Amino acid sequence: MSDFLPIRLACELAGGLVYLAKHLNVSPSIVHRWATGAQEVPIIRCVEIEKMTKGVVTRKMLRPNDWEQIWPELV
Repeated sequence: MSDFLPIRLACELAGGLVYLAKHLNVSPSIVHRWATGAQEVPIIRCVEIEKMTKGVVTRKMLRPNDWEQIWPELV
């Protein structure tokens, strides 16, 4: 299983996986699943991560296969 680099970057910017999980109020195991690509980042978390990283990690990066359907205003 490959790393999902946008989440790895978000973890780095947040100070680590545990800190990203705390900021999002989810368990570290959930963030780990996103980071390994085992689970997609939920839509509701994408905007939170984008805001938390001040736009460094974008919704487009987090949902590369369907962002246009979710946020058509970004097209």
